[in-house]
Amino acid sequence: MKCKFGIVSIMLAGLALTATAQTKEKYYSEKFKDNIFISAGVGAQACVNPDNFDYGFGHAITPLIHVSVGKLFNPIWGVRGQVAGLWSTLYTERGQIKGTYAEVKNKKYFTLRADAMYNLSNSVCGYNPERLFTLSVFAGPGLTFAKAYGEQDKLNALINGSVGLMGQFNVSKYLDINIEARGEVSPSMFGNKSSAYTDGAVSLTAGVTYTFGGKNFISCGAKVDQNAINNEINKYRSELAQAQADLASAKNAMANSKPVTKEVVKEIEVAGPRAIFFKIGSARIDDYGMVNIQLAAKILKANPDKKYKVAGYADKATGSASWNQKLSEKRAQAVYDALIKEGVDKDQLELVGFGGTANMFGKNYLNRVVILE
Repeated sequence: MKCKFGIVSIMLAGLALTATAQTKEKYYSEKFKDNIFISAGVGAQACVNPDNFDYGFGHAITPLIHVSVGKLFNPIWGVRGQVAGLWSTLYTERGQIKGTYAEVKNKKYFTLRADAMYNLSNSVCGYNPERLFTLSVFAGPGLTFAKAYGEQDKLNALINGSVGLMGQFNVSKYLDINIEARGEVSPSMFGNKSSAYTDGAVSLTAGVTYTFGGKNFISCGAKVDQNAINNEINKYRSELAQAQADLASAKNAMANSKPVTKEVVKEIEVAGPRAIFFKIGSARIDDYGMVNIQLAAKILKANPDKKYKVAGYADKATGSASWNQKLSEKRAQAVYDALIKEGVDKDQLELVGFGGTANMFGKNYLNRVVILE
């Protein structure tokens, strides 16, 4: 009877605590090699130098190519490195009368960029792998390399910064079509040939992105089903009420019974199955679980000839099979260590992790448990 009260009380407390938790669904890359991508694009760039406006801004538009390698840490955040360039054009004034003659200066260059990427669509609307189009912003520093005029062998490195927008059309799990618009500012690569100290550049490109192994994100959380948890709590409350009624009835019968002399059989209290529940993705024992462990340890120490199995579980619906196996073993180890700390002989305990199981107790979240039996 005592054993039944202990199990029901601890399960009620654990479920009540879980009922107050609200977990927003999130996704992440399980392994570092996941969601690594390569992309390439072509388009046009215009040098936004004040000298170019005197001769028609359209003359300063030149081709642009870029190649990028990056990684998505989750559906919202990612990073990439990019190499871009070809040549840039500057129209400068020449002659006594302004505008009499424009001297054209072409400068070959290449730029190394580091971009942080933030997916606005997934941030605002939530991750949906079937979404056709997403919009992202990116920004970061870079270095532009170009040879100085009059010093053909000297390669100058100019620090720049840029921001931009990227639209992606989801063709498949592996392939996206990209459209990028970028604005950039840096010291002028044309040196004393330019009347301005800094250059600006705006570009528009289109290209493709290939994700190695395909886009693959793992859910690390799910919304709590409040109705299901409340139903479980009410079920255990009903069982507890029935057990209390049975105990009261037994006490009343004992109080009204006549004393008789008979052989006394001593009953030894033996620990029945006990359940210690865990939060999603966690192997930490909370205060409610420690109460259950302390009660179990007291009985185990009183029965040193009995052996018990410490079995860890995880819910199959969350995480990969390898992750769930490790998590179930960590949970079992945590309960094992707690029992040893309470003075239980380690020879009484057998440690085992069963990984992810499907609906062992009818609900996924009830599988995040260690069973002592």
